[in-house]
Amino acid sequence: MKKGLLIIISGPSGVGKGTVRQFIMNDPSLNLAFSVSCTTRAPRAGEVNGREYFFISKEEFEKYIKEERFLEHAYFCGNYYGTLIDFVDKLRNEGKNVIVEIETNGAKQIISKLNGSDELSIFIVPPSLEELEKRIRGRKTETEDVIKQRMDKAKEELKLQSLYDFVIQNITPEQCGKEIKQIIKNKLK
Repeated sequence: MKKGLLIIISGPSGVGKGTVRQFIMNDPSLNLAFSVSCTTRAPRAGEVNGREYFFISKEEFEKYIKEERFLEHAYFCGNYYGTLIDFVDKLRNEGKNVIVEIETNGAKQIISKLNGSDELSIFIVPPSLEELEKRIRGRKTETEDVIKQRMDKAKEELKLQSLYDFVIQNITPEQCGKEIKQIIKNKLK
């Protein structure tokens, strides 16, 4: 069985990565699986352990770092986030094309570790910084301080677009998702 493709979807917080990913996942012809990441942050309303994230303790996360169990990991806004190597490899070895939805530091770690032959990196950008802030505020889950941190970080992250294979503007999740699906289909040919 052919090993699956690793698809990195990245972009600033609030750009719509999760919404776009859900749109893409609805296409069975792409044989996609989602890599559930670990985090030490508390679940948001409606989030389920093992579906959106594996919610683990700071101590457990730090143990995994020491054991080098992460493909990538980062510390942001007081919490750890990371992608387990074993989880991704299991899915890819089953022939699944695995989507890893991560922030830019994690994407840089993966891109630098892999040779690029069986990976695809996509950076999603907002129509504007004003629209990005509106989307973050629309969640109603962040304090003013965290919103400011996320916007400051977004300005820095937008400078990293050239590291990625493709940059797609998210005007609507449907349009962005269609463009990404076509990119994946072209890579799988």
